[in-house]
Amino acid sequence: MLKRSAFPGYKGPVLVVVMDGVGICEREAGNAVKNANTPNLDYLFSYYPHVKLKAHGSAVGLPSDEDMGNSEVGHNAMGAGKVYDQGAMLVNSAIQTGRIFESRIWNAMAARCDGKDAGSAGASGSGAGGAGAGVGASAYSSGGADVGASGNVAGAGGALHFIGLFSDANVHSHIDHLKAMIERAKADGVKKVRVHILLDGRDVGETSALEYVRPFEEFLARLSADGDFSARIASGGGRMKITMDRYEANWGMVELGWKTHVLAEGKYFPDAEAAITEYRLAAGKIIDQDLPPFVIADGDEPVGPIRDGDAVIFYNFRGDRAIEISKAFTYEDFDKFDRIRVPNVLYAGMLEYDGDLHIPQNYLVSPPEIKDTLGEHLCASGVRSLAISETQKFGHVTYFWNGNRSGKFDENLEKYIEVPSDIIPFEQRPWMKAAESTDALIRELGEGDYAFARINFANGDMVGHTGDYNATLIAVETVDLCLGRILKAIDKFGGMAIITADHGNADEMYETDKKTGLPAKARDGSYKAKTSHTLNPVPCIFYDNARGDDYAVGDGEYGLSNLASTIALLLGFEPFEHWDEPIISMKNQT
Repeated sequence: MLKRSAFPGYKGPVLVVVMDGVGICEREAGNAVKNANTPNLDYLFSYYPHVKLKAHGSAVGLPSDEDMGNSEVGHNAMGAGKVYDQGAMLVNSAIQTGRIFESRIWNAMAARCDGKDAGSAGASGSGAGGAGAGVGASAYSSGGADVGASGNVAGAGGALHFIGLFSDANVHSHIDHLKAMIERAKADGVKKVRVHILLDGRDVGETSALEYVRPFEEFLARLSADGDFSARIASGGGRMKITMDRYEANWGMVELGWKTHVLAEGKYFPDAEAAITEYRLAAGKIIDQDLPPFVIADGDEPVGPIRDGDAVIFYNFRGDRAIEISKAFTYEDFDKFDRIRVPNVLYAGMLEYDGDLHIPQNYLVSPPEIKDTLGEHLCASGVRSLAISETQKFGHVTYFWNGNRSGKFDENLEKYIEVPSDIIPFEQRPWMKAAESTDALIRELGEGDYAFARINFANGDMVGHTGDYNATLIAVETVDLCLGRILKAIDKFGGMAIITADHGNADEMYETDKKTGLPAKARDGSYKAKTSHTLNPVPCIFYDNARGDDYAVGDGEYGLSNLASTIALLLGFEPFEHWDEPIISMKNQT
């Protein structure tokens, strides 16, 4: 990037504060942002220039403006400086055009599971295949370079298994993608399909599981009616109980998922509806994401443990909660827990979830190729930068901010600090690690010569996902308290701060009655908790007591992708023309 001569930048750092899950909503009922005691945010909104940023739908590369944003696409947009088509759109296109079914990995899986040709499926990419071996060059042409290279497969003609989040929220997955693949599997000669469902209750209604299970069971029954094809739900459990951990915060979740899906250990039920119903009756008030694991069995015989000769597709398109289970299936030197039995399976992800570490080595759809990120060009320009978050969002301020890239662009210019998250329900400790993250930030800004820094506070999102309104009030107030400390430090060091968010969540803690537009109530008169992200805009506040007179904040319509060029200007650089326009304009344009 070219340095601007008229604006030398700041003595202290330009800091981006991401208040994860803190959106803007005018409605007061259930609004933990508006109703929390937030003197620092109130002060900022009253005295400093600010705009609203669009953080969902087309503004972050999702199919439509009915699609809520999420932390991954939000941080992608902030760091990339422009909008890229994201997971849902990529998968939609691949399925609609049929390209996904033309890939070599899909055809290898279909061949492995139809039993016609035991020599065509190959064993490469199977369980215990090793890290980084057989990397796929193109999801559409290969999706796994060594598929089919190893000859005969034990148990060819096995089952095709699908594991993933079971909802239509379009955040991690979509049930329509799953159904399309099952239909095509039957058409391609696969005889046996087993589905391992991870119940949502987080990005969709908190107790909506049966709204998905019942019609899906009918769908499977129709496909299986001719007797030549068998498709069944084999196991399941809440997404916050099994399988979908992220950033290695709780490998115990993944181990429990392995025991459920692979080993068929746990409580047996005749079908998923029976499991969900019994668990709800036993636990009282429990939301879907927290339901215990279950195994579907005919009597004492589980219907779908994952065995040698099978194929497995993890059908989530979002990567953060897909990487750990992918490692469990594919790493030979895996040491996070005792897998007991490692089946020889052909494993693939919906996407390549980590493009640098190539996890997994086989995948069906290529993730977006994000180039020219802000972080890359700041390093090329010699700018020192800092990124801080607790574990729950550490990957967001590093991997996702850098365009789905692991590691650093420059070890000498970048410093990443991860504050380990507690393994405890977030509503029981809504302050999380905000104070420790703030401590680390202030310490580093005082000791290091950073021109740019970013920090993520996970509280509004992670606690908001629990549906606990009172705990979320505390979460928002915690972030506000930390903001007060940060603002003083920014003044001390002669810098400026952009206070923003990646999407909404805590701003709507109650479901909305579609008829009245008011908060929806349950039969007992209580409000129905909302655990998903929102479609609301997010704040973007410019806190600047150092050089605020050098620029003016615009009055246009902006999204998260406008931040990169804005940050570049504030650091004294000319942003790239292919980035989205900055939110500010410099008063001196020379």
